[in-house]
Amino acid sequence: MARRMRRGAVVVAAAALVGTGLIAPAGADDGPVEAGITVPRVEGMGEGWINGADFSSVLSLEESGVTFTDFEGNDADLFDVLSDAGVNWARIRVWNEPFLAADPTKGYGAGNVDADRATEIGVRATAADMRVLVNFHYSDFWAHPGQQHVPRAWRGTSHEERVAALYDYTVDTLQQMKDAGVDVGMVQIGNETTSGEIAGTTGWDRTADLFAAGSRAVRDTLGEDVKVAVHFTNPERAGQYAAVARELDTRGVDYDVFLSSYYPFWHGTPENLTAVLDQVATTYDKEVAVAETSWTYTLEDGDGYPNAVRTVDGPYSVSVQGQALAVRDVMQAVADVSEGRGLGTFYWEPAWVPVGPPEQLEANWELWQRDGSGWATTYSQEFYDPDGGYSEDLDPSEWADDFGGSGWDNQALFAHDGSPLESLRVYEYARTGSVAPRELDAVASPTVSVVDGEPVALPATVQVSYTDGTTEEQAVTWSDSTEWILGPGTYLVRGTTEAGHPVTATVTVRSSDVEGTNLVVNPGFEDGVAPWVGTGSGYTISSESDPYEGVRSTHFWAADPYSFSIEQQLTDVPAGQYRLSAKAQGGDAGASDTLSISAASGISTVSADFTLSGYDNWQTPQTGPLTVAADGVVTIRADLSLSGGAWGTLDDFALVAVSETAEADTAALEELVSAAEDVDRKAYTPDSLALLDAALARAGFVLGSAAPSQQSVDAAVLQLEQALEGLVPLPAPTDPPTEVPGPTDPPTGDPTDPPTGGPDPSDPPTGGTPGDGGDSPPRGGAGGQLSRTGVTLPLAAVVLLLTAGTATLVVRRRLTAE
Repeated sequence: MARRMRRGAVVVAAAALVGTGLIAPAGADDGPVEAGITVPRVEGMGEGWINGADFSSVLSLEESGVTFTDFEGNDADLFDVLSDAGVNWARIRVWNEPFLAADPTKGYGAGNVDADRATEIGVRATAADMRVLVNFHYSDFWAHPGQQHVPRAWRGTSHEERVAALYDYTVDTLQQMKDAGVDVGMVQIGNETTSGEIAGTTGWDRTADLFAAGSRAVRDTLGEDVKVAVHFTNPERAGQYAAVARELDTRGVDYDVFLSSYYPFWHGTPENLTAVLDQVATTYDKEVAVAETSWTYTLEDGDGYPNAVRTVDGPYSVSVQGQALAVRDVMQAVADVSEGRGLGTFYWEPAWVPVGPPEQLEANWELWQRDGSGWATTYSQEFYDPDGGYSEDLDPSEWADDFGGSGWDNQALFAHDGSPLESLRVYEYARTGSVAPRELDAVASPTVSVVDGEPVALPATVQVSYTDGTTEEQAVTWSDSTEWILGPGTYLVRGTTEAGHPVTATVTVRSSDVEGTNLVVNPGFEDGVAPWVGTGSGYTISSESDPYEGVRSTHFWAADPYSFSIEQQLTDVPAGQYRLSAKAQGGDAGASDTLSISAASGISTVSADFTLSGYDNWQTPQTGPLTVAADGVVTIRADLSLSGGAWGTLDDFALVAVSETAEADTAALEELVSAAEDVDRKAYTPDSLALLDAALARAGFVLGSAAPSQQSVDAAVLQLEQALEGLVPLPAPTDPPTEVPGPTDPPTGDPTDPPTGGPDPSDPPTGGTPGDGGDSPPRGGAGGQLSRTGVTLPLAAVVLLLTAGTATLVVRRRLTAE
């Protein structure tokens, strides 16, 4: 199978890399260097390039007893480890009052970072030779799209009073940092203020006043040399950043840097990131940077609190190598912005490691609650439900949001024990390039989602990545049968690549019946356009072309390459978990085209990719479960970037609560497996053991799957019962004679003729009693007879019987010899 190179990937030999531009020749920045991972050199990093990280949870982690080591394994201060690895900026979030109103000793969590704690972090960062980006959320806790709550101290204020309060708070905090000696180099006015919402205020005419007030506070307190930044997300949405930048420019908001979140799981390609940032930078004469990025190095949960990202479908491997390449490619995407306007990147929470292992969950909870070292404490119930307040007696099922530990430990640049991963060296390697030996890095784990009754088609190939940065598409032989998948559930299908690497595919089978109420308004576009909103080109909402059902759809086609997005925002969605699905059909898409649906609530986003497989060949993409944030706001979208000539239809969107299905009872199957494993395999025929092994393979598949249906379990039980009942014993072994006499004369005549002499076969034996160990051995009678265990047989019959046993050669040898 031909090797396919990753974006920016390199081959192993350093000599082959020189001259490609990916790796510097010897003497240029002292590279490339030999390493355990391969990182192509980043081209175009300007002077003062930002290698930043947001590790705002650090104080709470330390209070919970978390420690870190350097690359040599010595205990070390986190700031020093990051600085030594090339991190030169610290991004620090600031919340107004992240504590219970009635008891400021009980924090909301995630570092409990108010102005005082942010200043403390800033002082330590400055001492470690880092500059500081101050990230004002203008909220008492998390602020992000759909959740921009006004601080409780500003509730009930008029617009003018809120503008003044934001200005004063910004001045006071920055002055505190300045007096403490914090080297502030940039100040961010709001966090992920997509659509312009900030501090509980919506509508650009009003929010522009708040952005301007924050900017003015920075200029008045720290001077013109400190950069003012604004921060948005969802760069994958067609026209999103162009529209935001236009609104800011129209209202004259003063800022220097346009910041973007960019997570490769959700936010499109690096090339698209470059394009949308370049448009803002060149159109409005701004600098740009990525304020948040990350990638997983493992899917293992480190602390007993579920990870925010639990499944990954490319474009990088889930490994240290994949993590380093993901960061490197974001750096290159920013460096590729025109005229050196790209400033750099910030990795989000690279040190949010577990406070304790999963088996110590109860102890971990106590630390999360006491120190705020987890995602959120139960005290933050007050923030999410300000009218209901906080109550220690509140049943967890009535909580307004999810509370607990780190959902980020599998995306840290440190292992669970606080030791740095080699991916942390990406900032060093990006300057020179690094080269690793070609060893297996990871095998992609494909995911397949179908409706019950649809055939399960497993991919013929999977992507296999190596530590030299290359990937291959390798053919797969699937060892588990898809015929074992019966009914809705989640199944793990095992296989092996052509190079012998094990691979696992996750197959999700959904019920064919709609489970619960569809919360999407106008899901099939039958009622016109509203409340759908579209951006881009080449599409028509509520078209009469090719609907899945009804008479309307969203249809798309264009002669030239095009992209578009459609979205709808839902409000008052009850707490719980939901899946988004849709119907799609069409054709002529290019190999690099991207098509996906997604649902977002708070900081969580789930998505599902799909393809165009021909006219009327309807696909049913469905996302994983989305946990709806406390504000009940969910944004559903479809994002398509297509080649010219690609065409198709979207229809029948559905956002439905994930129903709780009864867990299958596997006790009987487990007992049968135990019984089958105790079978004495020497006692049964090979054919019947083969049937038993096939049944065991099916049982192992069912028991090894995440959530098999009861139907699948019962079928495996039946097959294993039948295999056990159908075991065929081997014939009882016959003891070989102690002596086999040969005939005095070879037999004559037809061997089928009866013997002419000797005792009648019906007579009792003359030599010993059967089984008594008598002295008389069996003897050959007249005509070549042999007597054994009381039965006298013609010699020809003896030979035929013995040919089925172990004495065959002995008999034949004696016959030949005599």
